[in-house]
This record gives sequence, structure tokens and C-alpha cells, in this order.
Amino acid sequence: MACLPEELRHVPLFSLLDDDEIAVLSQQVELRDFAAKQRIYKVGEPSTRAFVMLSGAVEVTLIDEDGQEVLFSEPRHGDFFGFASMLENTTHQTSATTTEPTTCLEIDRNDIEALLLKKPMAGLDMMTVLARDIHTAQGVIRNRAMRNANELIDEQETFGERLADVVASFGGSWTFIILFGTVLTVYTLINIHLKGKAWDPYPFILLNLFLSMLASIQAPVIMMSQNRQDTKDRLRSELDFEVNRRAETEIQALSRKIHFLADKLGDIEEHLRGPNESRREDDLRS
Repeated sequence: MACLPEELRHVPLFSLLDDDEIAVLSQQVELRDFAAKQRIYKVGEPSTRAFVMLSGAVEVTLIDEDGQEVLFSEPRHGDFFGFASMLENTTHQTSATTTEPTTCLEIDRNDIEALLLKKPMAGLDMMTVLARDIHTAQGVIRNRAMRNANELIDEQETFGERLADVVASFGGSWTFIILFGTVLTVYTLINIHLKGKAWDPYPFILLNLFLSMLASIQAPVIMMSQNRQDTKDRLRSELDFEVNRRAETEIQALSRKIHFLADKLGDIEEHLRGPNESRREDDLRS
């Protein structure tokens, strides 16, 4: 449905427009209402339109190289989303989903063109919107590059996994070996000393039962901890690979720049030497 001119005056991008320009633009843009948990657009869809946040809440997300969904931005009142793809006339690189009932302005390229023809200074406000998206993207990349494998694993671990780590850590320490050896020694000495009154005489069948039960429980707990350690090692190797790949890309970029500068220096050297010196060198060679 058409948008009321009063709605446009609340959008910072259109705050500089006069009454006539607001009236013209209000007939071009559309007001859209979205329900909670409704998808506005998804990655890969044609980006013929962009949206301006009026009320409600929207989450703009993207999928990284690991296949994980990353929160890209949460537009506030008056903010654009899907704007860069609409201007570039490419498919959406992000997905937008509402988290509560939301009202947005829907704008296409023709609306923007008409706005810029009437108010060229509005282009500066649009560049500010794009600059904010660039800074947001840089923040997302920086945070992903600084991921700590241990922190990522710890955030997702359950109580049982933490308990398995504690049991495995204690079971593989000298404290456990000394304590367990002391208990076994005291247990056997007491039963030997009691002789006929012992509750577990030689060959200590009850003790063997307890040891078997302890081993049957301890073994899977230790395996759980080892599996978690394997997961940590795999994540560390993946992060190391990402860092190495970025480093290789940077090195290749620097190498290209060095070759480019070397070519330019060669051109400058040839220009400084001049045609007379080049002719003199040719005569010497002949």
C-alpha cells in the first residue's frame, strides 16, 4: 500500500526533502507489514527492492565459509537493509527475517533515481548508509578471524562433557594414582589382618568387582573427553588453515604490488635515461 508523507519524514534519509518532494516520493514507495518470524528476503534472491526500517525488529544474517549463520546487522528506525544489492542490481548476499511484527518501506531503483534527480544531496546520506554496512562487515570479519577454538568449544559444551573432562583429568594424574594405590593397600591389609572375620577375604572377590565396575565407567568417560579433545584439535587446524590462507592471499597481493612497482621503476628509469643515452649504449654494443 502507499505510504503516508508523515511516515517518510521520520526517515533520516528523507528528512531534507520539502513537502512537494515528500508527496511525490510517498506515491512511489510502498508500506509493507511483516509478521513475526517472517522472512523478508533470503540469500540468492533477486534484489530489485530495498527496505527502510520503520518499526519492529529485523535480523540481517549471512552464511560464512563454515556454513554457520552469522548475525550481520540489526537495523534500527530509519536504517536501510538490502540497499547495496539493490543498487548493484545483484542477488541478495544476506537474509532478512523479522523477530517481531515489523513495518518497512519498500523502495526500488526507480524511486532512488527519482529522489536523486530532485535532491542530489540525499546521495550523501545513502553513502553514509553504505559506509555503515562496510564497517559492520569489517567487524564481522575481524571477529571471525579472532575466534578462539577453546572458547568456541567451551560455549557449546554441556554439563556432562565438562564432568567428563574433570574425571579424565583427575583419573590421569599422580594424585589419583597415589590415592587409589593407598586405598587398595589399606583395603587388602585390613582384610588380611581380620582373617576369618574379613568381609572380603583373599582373593578379594568384592574388590575385583568394584574395580571392574570402576573400569567400565571410567573407560567411556575418558573416551568422551578424548573425543572432545579431537574436536578441539580439528577446529584449531581449521582456524590455522584459514589464517594461512589469508596470509598466502596477502603475500600474493604484496608480490603483485612489488612487481607492479618494479615495472613502474623500470619505466621511470628508461624515461630518465632518455633517447641519447640509449643510442650511445647501442653504439657501444656495436
